[in-house]
Amino acid sequence: MTPERFAQLAEAYGADLRRWPATEQAGAEVLLEHRDSTALAALDQARALDSLLDGYRLPAPDPALVRQIRLSANTPRQPSFWQRYAGWLSPAGIVGVGVAGIAAGILVASLSLPLPLHSAEVLPSVFDHGDADIVFTVNAEESEQ
Repeated sequence: MTPERFAQLAEAYGADLRRWPATEQAGAEVLLEHRDSTALAALDQARALDSLLDGYRLPAPDPALVRQIRLSANTPRQPSFWQRYAGWLSPAGIVGVGVAGIAAGILVASLSLPLPLHSAEVLPSVFDHGDADIVFTVNAEESEQ
């Protein structure tokens, strides 16, 4: 283990080697036995931070705040937008998809049918690119009748 790695681990896990990963503890102990100055300085800095963190105490919460939190937990909440309208949003979506499907079907059917017979110019369907001459002859026969 390098002294730089030791300093990184001391910063991350603190001065107590028992909190360090088990794979790193043996290498850290070797550095400490050799009295490496960088490792000792990092350990001292970690000890100082540990003592500051261990010595900090939270103040007791205000009893009025505790009472307010308890009362708010028992108060019924307003339902959210999704909770209020979940009953009709789902059927509305299904109806919307159905209407869109009908519109798409009508569009495809109208594009695939040939133009009416009374039209002066008879064109093939949008989807009949390969056999346009057959469509012209069929339309021509129908217009003669």
